[in-house]
Amino acid sequence: QVHLVESGGGLVQAGGSLRLSCVASLLTFSDYAMGWFRQAPGKEREFVAAINRRGEGTSYADSVKGRFTITISRENAKNTVYLQMNSLKSEDTAVYYCAATPTYTDWYYSRTSEYDYWGQGTQVTVSS
Repeated sequence: QVHLVESGGGLVQAGGSLRLSCVASLLTFSDYAMGWFRQAPGKEREFVAAINRRGEGTSYADSVKGRFTITISRENAKNTVYLQMNSLKSEDTAVYYCAATPTYTDWYYSRTSEYDYWGQGTQVTVSS
């Protein structure tokens, strides 16, 4: 059974930084593309960032590119994917979810429907 466990969320002041982590219990982590999504109260879950299975290709949502510095990365040896977020704003407050999908390609995915497995989420609250 696949489990994804996020951590690293919390309360941070505007302009601050957080690094989210997601540890996956997967047979072969490097066979999975990974993604981060977020969901604010009353809103739909939205794509934030994705990374291909080798960690060589990444994609970011237009809504976050240029607004604050984010970096998705992964360590396949540790079954872990990260999301580094800098210069956070109050509108970034949301529950952040990690997602995984098996693939034999080097592609990455930005739609919720493309992911098979989800974590329980970690709350990020940015105070202004």
